[in-house]
Amino acid sequence: MEKKQKFYTVWEGRKPGVYDSWDECKKQVEGVAGAKYKSFDSKKEAEAALKDNYWKHTQAQKAQQKQTKIPASAFPPPNLDSIVVDAAWNSVKKDMEYQGFYLKTKERIFHKGPFPKATNNIGEFLAIVHALAYLKKHNSTLPIYSDSRTAISWVRNKRANTKLEEADGNEEVFDLLDRAEKWLQANTYPNKVLKWETDYWGENPADFGRK
Repeated sequence: MEKKQKFYTVWEGRKPGVYDSWDECKKQVEGVAGAKYKSFDSKKEAEAALKDNYWKHTQAQKAQQKQTKIPASAFPPPNLDSIVVDAAWNSVKKDMEYQGFYLKTKERIFHKGPFPKATNNIGEFLAIVHALAYLKKHNSTLPIYSDSRTAISWVRNKRANTKLEEADGNEEVFDLLDRAEKWLQANTYPNKVLKWETDYWGENPADFGRK
């Protein structure tokens, strides 16, 4: 599934209100001590929340998570000696980009895109395969973290199960998909591809910050 548009309620920031993109929300809260904000799935929810107390929404969410989440002890901290990857999809421009970081130093190892008329899942998939090829070239056994279960399953099956159709402008993406699938079919690798547990470890360090 593609990432849906989010709406952002800013209770305390440079200018309280409801914003329809992370970039606009970020302008209101970044560098503001005690800034209070939260994302919602619909504009209606975000506007209703603005009229309420900030804590009503955040504490209720935390209480629900405590009831449903697996204990944090089940997820030990991630291996810092690893590569973490992520992708971003622009809901307005419909383009995609992806990148990979060395987790220990937060050094960006690669960045590709933006690619027009693509999807987030494709980006997540290509990011993992790019990392695998990079590590194989450097004879490295480092694990790879991705926060996309879909992309991890595509890598495991050696096939990108996308419903995206080829069109004018996205030929490069389909060429990359074809090369990635052929690479997976022709190569073996010792690297583990692991799920980044955002709920327990925080945001994926390779995230583009477009929530």
